[in-house]
Amino acid sequence: MNNSFCFEGVKLGKHVILEEFVILGKAPNELDDEIIDTIIGDNSVIRSHTVIYMGNVIGSDCKTGHGVLIRENNVIGNSVSIGSHTVIEHDVIVEDNVRIHSQAFIPEYSILKKGSWIGPNAVLTNAKYPLSQNVKDNLKGPTICENVIIGANSTILPGIQIGSNSLVGAGSVVTKNVGPGKIVAGNPAIELKDVSEL
Repeated sequence: MNNSFCFEGVKLGKHVILEEFVILGKAPNELDDEIIDTIIGDNSVIRSHTVIYMGNVIGSDCKTGHGVLIRENNVIGNSVSIGSHTVIEHDVIVEDNVRIHSQAFIPEYSILKKGSWIGPNAVLTNAKYPLSQNVKDNLKGPTICENVIIGANSTILPGIQIGSNSLVGAGSVVTKNVGPGKIVAGNPAIELKDVSEL
């Protein structure tokens, strides 16, 4: 007995490892009486003190670090790694082979496409005018395209698209879309060169 707890509706694949004090299938307050399946694929490793809310569909070979929080209704692909103390809010899409490092924040309605890499302490945002009237009706997370690298401590503003194979330098604040294959850095981030020039 390792003190982990699975609510009703949790479906674990083969050879899933749950470490100490994991909670799976927790309902958000407004859905307390409704059960939505929570699925975790084969060979996944959920490390201690991770909380995964109901309605998540998580693929095979996924790993969480310690103390990860994953809110409800996300679709997470195969071979995804989520670092310790990272928060993924609800209605997020994370495709296959994505690496999210420790203490990252991924807000509602973000899309992380295949092979993207999110550095430690990176913050994605989804509210253009926080605390404004009807802000929750206008949330729009960033889209991080295939094989993008987001450097440590970077901030990506709401609705921004980072084009495939691009690189965002550490500590950058990205305020406008980035084309495919570009390197950007700074606050605000500016285009420096093409990735092909590295």
